[in-house]
Amino acid sequence: MPHVTSADGTAIGYDRLGGEGPAVVLVGGGLDDGTENLPLGRHLAESFALVSYRRRGRGDSGDTGPYAVRREVEDLAAVIDAAGGRAHLFGASSGGALALEAAAAGLPVDRIAVHEVPYLLGDHMLAAWRAYKADLAAALDAGDRDGALRLFMRLAGSTDDDIAAAGAAPVWPALRALAPTLRYDAACLGEGPPPTARLAAVTRPVLLTTGVTADARSAGLPAGFFAAAADAAAHALPHGRRATLDVAGHVPDPAALGSLLTGFYTG
Repeated sequence: MPHVTSADGTAIGYDRLGGEGPAVVLVGGGLDDGTENLPLGRHLAESFALVSYRRRGRGDSGDTGPYAVRREVEDLAAVIDAAGGRAHLFGASSGGALALEAAAAGLPVDRIAVHEVPYLLGDHMLAAWRAYKADLAAALDAGDRDGALRLFMRLAGSTDDDIAAAGAAPVWPALRALAPTLRYDAACLGEGPPPTARLAAVTRPVLLTTGVTADARSAGLPAGFFAAAADAAAHALPHGRRATLDVAGHVPDPAALGSLLTGFYTG
């Protein structure tokens, strides 16, 4: 698999999914080893030169310490350079927060689309976010990856039964391997709310999408959680626009989202 070298020397793995035309780079979200967005990527590769990469600490990508969001921005800069020097971006969940941070930092991007970035709003959710970050750091510092995963799932609205079922699932060991990167996703989301000053620096068009109904595994989140977060972020962006997909779940149907993104990226 091809790799690029980030500014700090970290090797970042990526895939080209074929296609011609403008480049589109996919930015994965929490606990994604780089495979979650591949079905969407294959759909977009019909119209674009599609690149999907593994964020640092995931899959075959390296993980040079100490971690900083700016290093992830540098990783993305190296991937964009390999994609031809300029690209559209798609970011899923916390990967959307990273994509917006990269755009605010001045990376050579054209249009940015993000799906269900989990910015936190309201006193209750902000208090839960602060507690989560402290507890997550303690769990990971103690080497308790299982505990870190449970904290993440609980914050994301999973029930105790959902968490117990996940812990017994075949995918759990793979999730354990990715658990340290939960700290990275938390850093990308910062203090919780949309970072209005940095979003105001994003001069490119941004599409913020959400599903019409929530994922059943997020039943514990407030009603309209992702829509409210997207509305707030869109308000802070100079050229932000909103769209709602008629699908359920945090990981949307690739054909439904792909068709919307194709129209957005082609203007």
